[in-house]
Amino acid sequence: MTGSLWLAWRQQRLLVLAGLLLVAACTAWAALRRADLMDAVAGYDLTECKGWNGDCQPQVQLAVFEQSPEIRVLGGIGLLVPSAIGMFWGAPLIGREIERGTVKLALTQGVGVRSWFAARFGLAALCTVVISTALAALIAWWWEPIANVLAGVYWYDPYVLNASGPSAVAGALCALAAGTAIGLLVRRTVPAMVITGSAVLGLAAALTFFRRDFVTPVDRITPGMTPKQPIGSAWSAGYRYLTPDGAQHPLENCLFSGDELRACMAEHHFVGRVHKVYPSSDFWTFQAIDTAVYLVLAAAFVTLTAVLLRRRHRLV
Repeated sequence: MTGSLWLAWRQQRLLVLAGLLLVAACTAWAALRRADLMDAVAGYDLTECKGWNGDCQPQVQLAVFEQSPEIRVLGGIGLLVPSAIGMFWGAPLIGREIERGTVKLALTQGVGVRSWFAARFGLAALCTVVISTALAALIAWWWEPIANVLAGVYWYDPYVLNASGPSAVAGALCALAAGTAIGLLVRRTVPAMVITGSAVLGLAAALTFFRRDFVTPVDRITPGMTPKQPIGSAWSAGYRYLTPDGAQHPLENCLFSGDELRACMAEHHFVGRVHKVYPSSDFWTFQAIDTAVYLVLAAAFVTLTAVLLRRRHRLV
C-alpha cells in the first residue's frame, strides 16, 4: 500500500477500526440473544404463528415479545449508521483537509487531485459497504426465525425494512457521498456535519413516510357481509366499501357492525368490502425503490464532487 491509498488509510484507519468494532460488538450481542431465542422456540412449529391471525404457544409468544424490542434496538443502530457515516466520515473526508489546509501538502507531492480523491473516497466507500452489509445481514439473521410472527416484528417495520437488505447498504453509500459533496461545498467541517446529518435523516424519513405512495396496494374484496380474509403478514392500508359500479367509498360511511352494518350497507347500496393491503412480497418492491433512489443520489453526489474537484483552486 503506497502513495495516495497509504495516506488515505493512515487518515481513516481509526474510523475503519471503529466501524469494525461496532460490527463485532453487535455480532456478539445478536449471536447470544439469537441462541437464547432458538432455545426458547425449539420444538415448536413457528409456521402456525405467522401473521396477525397466527396461533402461538405461550412460550413462543413470550420469547418473541421479549426479543422484539432488542431486534428493534439493533435495527435502530442500523438506521443511524448511514447518518453517522455521512457526518463523521463523509463530511470531513475533503472538508477537513480544505479547512486545515493540509490538502495543499498532499497535492504538492506529485499526486493528482483525481487520484487523491479516488483513493480517499474509494477506501471510505469500500469500508462503508462492508460495515453496512454486515449490519444489515446481522439484523436479517436475528429477525428471520421470528419474521412476521404474531406479536413480533413484521417485514414493514422500519427497523427491519429500512435497516436490512440492499437499501441499507445503498443508504450508507448515499450518506457518504452526500457528506463528501457537502464538505467540499461548505469547506467547514462542523457545519458540513450538521447539514449532512440533517439531510440524511430527512431523506430516510421522507422515503419512509411516502413509501406507500409509490406502490399500489392489493384489493381483497369480500362480497356483502362475508367474513373478511385473514390479514396474515400483509401490511394493511385500510378498508373501503364497494358499490356495484366498482367505485370505492370511505369506511366512515358505515362505522357499524352486525345488523346495523347490514342496514347501513343496504342504505348506501354497498355490495362488498375492500381491504387494501401490501403483501409481504412487497418487501422487495419497497427495497428496490429505496435502493434505486439512494444509488441515483449517490451517483449524483459523486459526480458533483468530481466536477467541483476539477477546479483545483477550490482546494487551494
